[in-house]
Amino acid sequence: MITGRDIVIVGLQPWDITIGSNCKNMAMELAKHNRVLYVNRALDRISALRDRNDPKTRARKSSIRKDSDDIEHLSPNLYVLNPRTILESINWIRSATVFDWMNKHNNRSMAREINIAMDRLEFEDVILFNDSDFFRAFYLAEMLPKVNSTIYYLRDNLVSQPYFKRHGTRLEPQLIEKSMLVVANSAYLANYARQFNPNSFDIGQGCDFDQFSLDAKREKPAELEAINEPIIGYVGALTTSRLDIDLLYYIASSKPQWKIVLVGPEDEHFEQSELHRLQNVHFLGAKPVNKLADFINAFDVCINPQALNDMTIGNYPRKVDEYLAMGKPVVATATETMQMFAAYASLCNTPEEYVQAIDRILTTAWPEEQRQAAIRFARSHTWEQVIADLSKYFFCVTSKKAA
Repeated sequence: MITGRDIVIVGLQPWDITIGSNCKNMAMELAKHNRVLYVNRALDRISALRDRNDPKTRARKSSIRKDSDDIEHLSPNLYVLNPRTILESINWIRSATVFDWMNKHNNRSMAREINIAMDRLEFEDVILFNDSDFFRAFYLAEMLPKVNSTIYYLRDNLVSQPYFKRHGTRLEPQLIEKSMLVVANSAYLANYARQFNPNSFDIGQGCDFDQFSLDAKREKPAELEAINEPIIGYVGALTTSRLDIDLLYYIASSKPQWKIVLVGPEDEHFEQSELHRLQNVHFLGAKPVNKLADFINAFDVCINPQALNDMTIGNYPRKVDEYLAMGKPVVATATETMQMFAAYASLCNTPEEYVQAIDRILTTAWPEEQRQAAIRFARSHTWEQVIADLSKYFFCVTSKKAA
């Protein structure tokens, strides 16, 4: 296990994100035996204006104005940095030359803030852990003199998305290539990274079982009191880049007696979808992370209606572990990564198969032996094991480097 080190974590997800975050879970696990500085995503000019009322934006501006300390001390070994800088919004730039010049300027601004924080905290011999930020952290390793090891973490095929595609397809492979170690949460993403760096490994996915406990006495959320069973539920962000709206519409319209409950923030496509016209579909909005298990506990069947695209094909659906860890039957789209769940969940290729699988679960008791096996399988995916595997590969690569 990596112990006694100073680790700086940068990435796309800030500490105050309202949904579950792999990077935050890994930071908390690493902080058990190391000092960790978690760097929040800095404001950019467009976001500072567009999202001016967002609590995250207000927190960053408070730090910039020096109304609050830029470093929050969350636990004995864990610190969060709100960078006192505003970056230029540059993703609209088409020219690779101009983009790279401006991106290096942004990286310098970030590096200045991180270097100041590392000096304040007396960090030395630093490991830089980068959670998929191939823009704002592309040059950081060269700009942080105290960094001597770099780890790049892949959890999504981000370059398949329009926002990241133009410059990401060029920059991410370069960043993977120059990183000392690359780790991913699925075999698919590790294989992708290995094209550019042989030191690329699958370290799996973890689940926060303190949040998704079997033993806790849970009350049915008030929002569900007026919703009759059976409840077919989903918990997570409702985005068309990941979820199939047409599939959800087919399920809901085919079985109007089923109640489809969707818990999570919606993108504009979901907000404008025909799902809102169906009386048996209930949008409950975003809920605090520590309340999500209460909703899952009330579901009769949990679903993961993923869209099939370049973003989801290698994506590890952490919510499936959360569902199974609570002993809930799961119906999910049959992606490449979902094959590892084939013995514990119903995997579907068509909308018709979804309806058949849900109907079968509702009318046939799940043998307790199979249910317990599914719970054990999900609960084997701990963050402790993820960090143990990360550490194993880290020491393997550093020993080769030293030889």
